[in-house]
Amino acid sequence: MMGERGPALEVWRDPAVSIHDTGDAVVLAPTGRASGTGLVFVPGALVDPYSYLYKLAPTVKQTGLTVVVTKPTLNLAFFDQRPLSTFTAHAPAVTTWYVGGHSLGGVRACQLADDPQVAGLVLFGSYCANDLSGSGLRVLSIGGTRDGLSTPAKIAGARHLLPADAALVEIDGMDHAQFGDYGAQPGDLPATIDDRTARARLTEALVAFL
Repeated sequence: MMGERGPALEVWRDPAVSIHDTGDAVVLAPTGRASGTGLVFVPGALVDPYSYLYKLAPTVKQTGLTVVVTKPTLNLAFFDQRPLSTFTAHAPAVTTWYVGGHSLGGVRACQLADDPQVAGLVLFGSYCANDLSGSGLRVLSIGGTRDGLSTPAKIAGARHLLPADAALVEIDGMDHAQFGDYGAQPGDLPATIDDRTARARLTEALVAFL
């Protein structure tokens, strides 16, 4: 699913962030002081990696986070068996790494979280299929009340696979597609908040966690 041009252009024109396409990933970094913390983020199935820049840029600016959005093999996270180091190599100055993802990309991120260099996990409208309950990882799971794919019930049903102290945030009115910017998605429910509000709520949760 192609990313929406308007939101992506807004990020490209922002002097506070830099965007670098490495071929196998897109790196979003602050042009000011970097925090030394990075996030390898895996897109949802068939979703353009550039679809996530608009939603993630405010956190990059506010916290100094560096984000490496992967370009999964065949645009499907489950076909991408490259190790985490493929993507962390694009930001050698980062000393603390998190992994994360949207939808099926989040499921893949849960698998990558087994890597010993990973300090935590960030899920956007997603949940784990593997058991990380005893991992000791810091975890933030963000869902939307209008998500028709990774529904609140599905996220709750997989809660036991996360550490007991995982932070779960539910954004009222947010749908599945609002975790990125790529238009409507089949099976989703209509959102009752706009994209700017969704971005503000996402940023609030991420900044508090980081």
